[in-house]
Amino acid sequence: MPGWATPGRQLAACAAMHVVNDALFAGLYPLLPLVAADLRLSYAQVGAIKTVYSGTSAIFQVPAGMAAERAGEQLLLALGTGWVGLGLLAMALAGGFVPLLALACAAGLGGNIQHPVASAIVSRLYERRHAAGGRSIGWAIGTLNFAGDVGKVLAPLVVGAAAIAAGWRGALVALGALGAVFALVYLVLVPPPEPVALPHQDQEPPRAAARRAPPAGTWGIHRPGLFAVLSLIGILDSAARGAALVFIPFVLQGKGADPASMSFYFAVLFGTGAAGKFLCGPLGDRFGNVGVIAITELITAGALLGVLGAPLGWTLAALLPLGFVLNGTSSVLYASVATLVETGKRARGYGLYYTTSQLASAAAPLVYGALADRAGLPAALITLAAATATIAPLTLIAGRGLHQQ
Repeated sequence: MPGWATPGRQLAACAAMHVVNDALFAGLYPLLPLVAADLRLSYAQVGAIKTVYSGTSAIFQVPAGMAAERAGEQLLLALGTGWVGLGLLAMALAGGFVPLLALACAAGLGGNIQHPVASAIVSRLYERRHAAGGRSIGWAIGTLNFAGDVGKVLAPLVVGAAAIAAGWRGALVALGALGAVFALVYLVLVPPPEPVALPHQDQEPPRAAARRAPPAGTWGIHRPGLFAVLSLIGILDSAARGAALVFIPFVLQGKGADPASMSFYFAVLFGTGAAGKFLCGPLGDRFGNVGVIAITELITAGALLGVLGAPLGWTLAALLPLGFVLNGTSSVLYASVATLVETGKRARGYGLYYTTSQLASAAAPLVYGALADRAGLPAALITLAAATATIAPLTLIAGRGLHQQ
């Protein structure tokens, strides 16, 4: 199917993969209170389940980025999402905390392979298109990230309906079947994208030659110091997101939300998150990345306190801005990463960046879950809001380097 070789269709295929992959992870959030009630789990145990599910999904991102350079990107994308789907089907059979924890650990292993591989495909193809006067990498990466949040919006609605009809186990079956079937369809229908082809120096497009970066090492990173700063900001941002999404359902449940309204609230949360990912990139272009990152993190901290303190009827007023800023910062950061890593090694560069941020997102529920067990859920969320607010001054310190991207 030669038509699939075009950047636009490859972006569409990667975006569809991102929709399904993110749905497989987001769909677990609204089910956690039901799982906890059925299996009599503590906050720390709930946090541990989410930690191993997300944490193991980060482990293979760097190896996957390297393997994609040899084994093929399309095969790795399909295998990763298919593995998570089968893992969710197995999790639906768990009879207690220990087997559920073990199965969540196994299920997550293939989870985020698509992040570095798909980002590398899209940035590579659109780097060439932009050099010829077409769409930019930032636009393409923003579109790819936006697609993932579409999956996050749809997943709570699907699992909410399934949970009402068949409980949390039935919801996991529906979610797992979606991942397994889509992976097979993708493998059959979507051909491999155009491979990496590095031009000789005298064949470089004028725009590429004008912005040629300093020599890079084994990892292909041109500016390691700035890459480390971006990674640190990504770590703190991901930790806030990971902990907030795990414990917000318990806050809502404590205010009287039922499974149906919980699914609605999460659809709103992820829907505004999708808008944030799509719009924060252009906002960064217009007003500067530093200002956008600092402001979104401060709004995140304030909105977390709003969710905690508002009565159920007013919670939506805090969830709307929270969703927008909780996810919006990532698009500003992801597009910057592409400019720091050479084209042929971009999958491993993205793998390194995503691994650090995903591990932070995975560890945060365990840390804040333990704090909630000791000091109470309100104290844990207040601490989370305070930690998130510290990102703003860190971003300002790194301002000069970020402004140059």
